[in-house]
Amino acid sequence: MTSAASAASAWDSALQRLLKRTAGIPVVVELVERPLPKPSDEGYIEARLLEALGEARLALEYLERGLTRNAACKAFQAWKALLAALLRLELERLKALAKTEEERKWLESRAVPRVPTTKMKELSRLLRDVGHEGITAWTAVALDLHEYQYHGPDPDMALSKYTTRESAAADVVELLQVLARRVEALRGRVRWSEELEHALEEVKKALTPPKHLSI
Repeated sequence: MTSAASAASAWDSALQRLLKRTAGIPVVVELVERPLPKPSDEGYIEARLLEALGEARLALEYLERGLTRNAACKAFQAWKALLAALLRLELERLKALAKTEEERKWLESRAVPRVPTTKMKELSRLLRDVGHEGITAWTAVALDLHEYQYHGPDPDMALSKYTTRESAAADVVELLQVLARRVEALRGRVRWSEELEHALEEVKKALTPPKHLSI
């Protein structure tokens, strides 16, 4: 084989590997880019769960490419979308816990559609109080990853909770494992479509060991 033919063959093999690895990414991007329905619409919870799974799949793709800060960003967005779905699902129970009418209105008009980052811990505590055990600790992990997104690894831990990329990558994987389990646990409580089932299976497949991360 000539050197030119050998180079062409190597290029073709590399291209095929890339196409195989990214085959489902356009579909995933469409999931996270589509407009959200209004929180009052029937399909809002399903749309947020699809968004969460789409962001999770992108996070894992970034990890496979060694882009830990991008992966941390997407993992955080995935968790935030899951919180939005849970807040909408439990809205009436959460409003019953509110002390004032102003708090009830805020939950409906701000918490569900926006999930303010500065209020994620408080909102997670409310979800814990209506039965979502352990969610506050994982929200704390998501917020740590949000911080890592901007600062990367910090040996002094002044700007980031992670001293290495490997540590952040491990938390991304664990957070998304928890996210997938929590989404799956909602089957039977929310409208469950074939699209949602497929998105969940794609994330679970991407999380299945052995997982070789380029870090």
